[in-house]
Amino acid sequence: MNEKVLDYVKNNQDRFLAELFDWLRIPSVSALPEHNGDVRRAGEWVVSKLQAIGFENVGLKETTGHPAVYGDWLHAPGKPTILVYGHYDVQPVDPIEKWHSNPFEPVVKDGFIYGRGTSDDKGQVATHLFALESILKVTGRLPCNVKVFIEGEEEGGTGGTADFVTANRDLLACDAVAISDTGWYSPDLPTIVYALRGLAYFHVDVFGPDRDLHSGSYGGMLQNPLNAVAKIIAALQDADGRITIPGYYDDVVELTELERAEFRKVESPEDQVAREIGVPVLWGEKGFSAIERNWARPSFDVNGIWGGFSGEGAKTVIAAEGGFKVSSRLVAGQDPEKVAVQFKDHIERVCPPGVRVKVTYLHGATPVMVPVDSPFITAGQNAIEKTFGKRPVLVREGASIPITATFLTELKAPSIMVGYGLLEDNIHSPDEKFKLSHFQKGIECGVVLYEEFASVSR
Repeated sequence: MNEKVLDYVKNNQDRFLAELFDWLRIPSVSALPEHNGDVRRAGEWVVSKLQAIGFENVGLKETTGHPAVYGDWLHAPGKPTILVYGHYDVQPVDPIEKWHSNPFEPVVKDGFIYGRGTSDDKGQVATHLFALESILKVTGRLPCNVKVFIEGEEEGGTGGTADFVTANRDLLACDAVAISDTGWYSPDLPTIVYALRGLAYFHVDVFGPDRDLHSGSYGGMLQNPLNAVAKIIAALQDADGRITIPGYYDDVVELTELERAEFRKVESPEDQVAREIGVPVLWGEKGFSAIERNWARPSFDVNGIWGGFSGEGAKTVIAAEGGFKVSSRLVAGQDPEKVAVQFKDHIERVCPPGVRVKVTYLHGATPVMVPVDSPFITAGQNAIEKTFGKRPVLVREGASIPITATFLTELKAPSIMVGYGLLEDNIHSPDEKFKLSHFQKGIECGVVLYEEFASVSR
């Protein structure tokens, strides 16, 4: 560990925070067209920062959506090449009235940096930028080869960034991807995420008569499309929480006892979780704990139902049509395209007589799992332990970072998710925040992380 570099980090903490604040003030909301100029401006901030650090080949890379930023330093022959990934766009701030401070005027309060993008993901990306600056300014070189790729449409994109990766494999070629866009499951116990769930999302329409009908004149004579919706949904999951689609679990990678033991280190009591989210009891697939279901088992969730009359009062009607949207989080081993075929076939099989059904597969994301014995994961564990004083637990994550699947398929590179956020950071919500000490020590951890990466044999 280079003490002079760590001294540089500590001596420049105030400046680092001020520069982060300048970046956070840019309202780079990628989902809202009125902020397109701000998104580009936030990307230009990264360009300027990389140039000031001493990176080469720096510039905005145009995509079919918002631009990405690229830069590299490739002067460590024989050492691994690390691609640093993150995003500079942020979520919308609505409902604005729920914020206790201006979302784009960051403040430090009670040990946290408040503002949109603090934890997701500008604050976490900045730990890498400032760590790389510290190493280069003090030593004149990096311990390994580094490419930086920061996108501008993760929070509301068009898929342009993923297409750019596919079209620019040589430019982005690397041995591993370093990502800080995750959080610790417990404030007192660091974690490294080694697996993310994927996704399959569907829109289902159920059609009955050619018009709405009077329920007195026609009730009992035909299949009510909304009743059919309920029957179809009920036929997709059994009383034990198991998805009933044939073949659905065939490719699921089963949990090991070692993984289950790691999960138990961070697992909260289920009755506590139930109280926190306001339900009487947690529920799901029999034979697995709540955290195992969330991290390592596929899920099935109806996200919306429509049709008929739902206004105040009564309307005796048989709706001509109805439908629902459903998402399934997928786990390691599952293929969203294969799942889409299984889902469609099953819906058509269980559709009751008297109505017709149309299934539309809207989009999917491939689940990702990095082998826990990857030397790059070990490097991340070593860096966190040396910086924060505790060996991080290896955990999975119930959500998705879709581009990690693109990195795996197109670059053949594992994503090493060394994040510094906390579950209490309110990402995507009002009063988003990032722990100040995690920002500061995250920079220190970055310094150690690149030293650890450099020790991995190619």
